[in-house]
Amino acid sequence: MSDTLAAFSTRVRARTSIDLGLAGGLITLGLFGVVMIYSATKQLLLNAGDNPHYYFERQLLFVVIGIVVMFVIAQIDYRRFESAATPLYVGGLLALAGVFVVGQSALGAQRWYSLGFIQIQPSEFTVLFIILAVATYCQRRPEGLTMYDVCRLLLMGGVPLLMIAAQPDLGTAIIIVITVSAIMVVAGVPPRFMTLLAVAGSIAAVAAVYFDLLHRYQINRLFSFINPNSKNPKLQTLLYEVNNAKSAIGSGGIHGSGLFRGMQTVLGYVPEQRTDFIFTAIGEQLGFIGTSLVILLLAFVAWRMFVIGRNAKDTMGRLICLGVFIFFAFSCFENIGMTMGIMPVTGIPLPLLSYGGSAALVFFAGGGAVLSVSRRTGN
Repeated sequence: MSDTLAAFSTRVRARTSIDLGLAGGLITLGLFGVVMIYSATKQLLLNAGDNPHYYFERQLLFVVIGIVVMFVIAQIDYRRFESAATPLYVGGLLALAGVFVVGQSALGAQRWYSLGFIQIQPSEFTVLFIILAVATYCQRRPEGLTMYDVCRLLLMGGVPLLMIAAQPDLGTAIIIVITVSAIMVVAGVPPRFMTLLAVAGSIAAVAAVYFDLLHRYQINRLFSFINPNSKNPKLQTLLYEVNNAKSAIGSGGIHGSGLFRGMQTVLGYVPEQRTDFIFTAIGEQLGFIGTSLVILLLAFVAWRMFVIGRNAKDTMGRLICLGVFIFFAFSCFENIGMTMGIMPVTGIPLPLLSYGGSAALVFFAGGGAVLSVSRRTGN
């Protein structure tokens, strides 16, 4: 009788409990991001004679939708995602292919579908679809991965990788490489083979630069990072952006200038501040204390994802959490790093803080998948 009651109690907790720390952290980041986007864009829109609430209203809408999506996904048993993995993956490939036909171009890239009020960037959703597809594939091979399986995994990650790189979206392509590689390591691929892949990947990256297979602006971004003191006029614009970003962060001092203040933010000295460089607005307006708290909150969310994945009861749950953790953590590290000049500029958004509806929905959906795993492991 006691065993029956214990089993019933476990099922009840699985249906009702949720990791409040992770859910609360994601929601806080999303709402805080709305405030910072508003603070970074209000004055510029007023100066241009536009609606000062334009970006605020759009981002708030996507954050609210994302929170709903997160809780809906959290209610679904993540093991049911297995049946949806292949359709989602194939749908992601079709969406990536469609971008080249009917997609919208901006800033030299063709990555978006324009649906009137909103723009959808399928490459960001594809990262989640790849994580789900790879986790499902590994779940179905409890006896371990053979060399054939490894080749299949490389193909699963490589096809969308090449399509995304051709858009071009080098930042998302890098995330796919790192995420799939980490999942393969945890799934049991021999270290020797992973080392061989790392060497081959490094050789391919050098060859891509040497033979001009990348776009010129991508190569310039890399060279400007390697040689920040360059006098090359083509690199000076990129260096100007990064130097202004660092200057904005440094000008915040300890306490910052306060919300809706700060000369570099108000006057728009930092380009793309609402998106790629939102961290500079945080640094200038909230200072060292504010940026430290934001980084701690990002680290807390990533840590909860890692812990939930570590304690997952099966391979699929573990790999889903790991994939989302890598996606989230690397995006944070790369975005904050590039604003401070310690990483090259790649255009990767700061999760839930940068402006962008697609990114907000993707990270909330990923958080929902991790919460689903958590509800069924007692974390």
